[in-house]
Amino acid sequence: MTAKRISLRRSAITALLLLSSSIPGLARAETLQGALGRAYRFNPTLTGARAGQRATDESVPIQKAAGRPNAGASAEFQELLLRPANNFISPHRSASASASVNVPIYSGGAVRNGVKAAKKRVEAGRADLRATEASIFAQVVAAYMDVIRDAAIVSLNLANVKVLDVNLQATNDRFEVGDLTRTDVAQSESRLALARSDLQTAQANLIGSRENYIALVGTAPDDLAPPPALPGLPATPDLAVQVALADNPDIQSAQKASEAARYDVRVARAGSLPTLSGFTQGSYTNYFDNDLAVNKQVAVGVTANLPLYQGGRPAAQVRQAQALQSRAMEQEIGVERGVIAQARAAYASWQASTLTIQSSQKAVDAANLSLEGVRAENSVGSRTILDILNAEQEALIANVELVSARRNAYVAGFSLLAAMGHAEAKDLGLDGGALYDPVVNYDRVKGKWFDWDHDPKPVPVATRTVDSPAQNANVSLTAQQPRGE
Repeated sequence: MTAKRISLRRSAITALLLLSSSIPGLARAETLQGALGRAYRFNPTLTGARAGQRATDESVPIQKAAGRPNAGASAEFQELLLRPANNFISPHRSASASASVNVPIYSGGAVRNGVKAAKKRVEAGRADLRATEASIFAQVVAAYMDVIRDAAIVSLNLANVKVLDVNLQATNDRFEVGDLTRTDVAQSESRLALARSDLQTAQANLIGSRENYIALVGTAPDDLAPPPALPGLPATPDLAVQVALADNPDIQSAQKASEAARYDVRVARAGSLPTLSGFTQGSYTNYFDNDLAVNKQVAVGVTANLPLYQGGRPAAQVRQAQALQSRAMEQEIGVERGVIAQARAAYASWQASTLTIQSSQKAVDAANLSLEGVRAENSVGSRTILDILNAEQEALIANVELVSARRNAYVAGFSLLAAMGHAEAKDLGLDGGALYDPVVNYDRVKGKWFDWDHDPKPVPVATRTVDSPAQNANVSLTAQQPRGE
């Protein structure tokens, strides 16, 4: 897939998500884009992942510090409280100070390769951050669709309870005039009781979905607008896999981690190589009650270290690093396998849910037609109350299946985009300001060398939900249903 096609796809996704927030009549409704935007900025999992990436950025200046000069100083004051019996010339008090500067010249490549490994891990961390974004977005989409689905199911069950309540009243009236038997009344009462039980379950599910939405987005799901259709979905599973292998952030992270492990082996090999460093040091000593009151000394030189035998440690460290490199290579293949399976499974789920929508729609149409016919036939005495109750139950089940299929198709489609690596912030056109760029922090810290160059005290970025009200299951009978296009 060319870069131009990918760019057009992302532009289409952006345009449609923006459209969802500008449709007339939906100006005050919560949109999917708005929910994704709030989660992007204030979800604690995502803001925590960004902080973790900033910590990973610091591994580069930490590795660079090993190749930079280091300086130190010390001072000492001594008061002699008891002079030795055989030493009458020891000074009663003295003060001394010393300072030294060491400059690494050659470290066997440990510093150079350590910095390269750290840079690769920074790149791997950025890919992990992208994967976290996609994961959070997929969860938000699922939560958004769960609320829409469960609200629709509650509405369907509310309508069903009202219909069955009317049926029971009509059955009682006909029983009073001798047109129906006590059995018909009992059947109507039983179905009404079951419908009320199903309604309570549906309401509990809706409350749970709304609370889960708050946990992810940070605000209550009030008046959710229907989501826009998902563009850019692949025509075949092979095309989905092709895009995923190129763009999935989990694969890119595993590749960078494997490259970092290769540099770790070189760092370990440096443990058995010579090192060279230069130094300068000076000292000052003052004997306050001695004729030789002051001693001064300054020296410069070079230190060479040639390891001859270290008990086998360097070889063990190399073997260990090689084993870890081997593990990283195997993990890269494992991640690739998982992404392929994920893309194919998401495609199959999306296709199945799409076909289920078509079948469920036919079932709804047929069930509604059947219910009308059964009611008409009951009015002329050719159908029983039980037939009406069964037809109403079938119509309810068909409608619930349709609502669930639309939710499943949308979530599966978005999951497919996520597996392909096309469900990240840059693909969704989120509003509310510039997107978070991890490169900005890396560029800020990669060259820092001052020992006291600290950042301000950390403060939370994510919003808390402790003050959010407990959710209820209040819905209108015209609750929006998810679309499965």
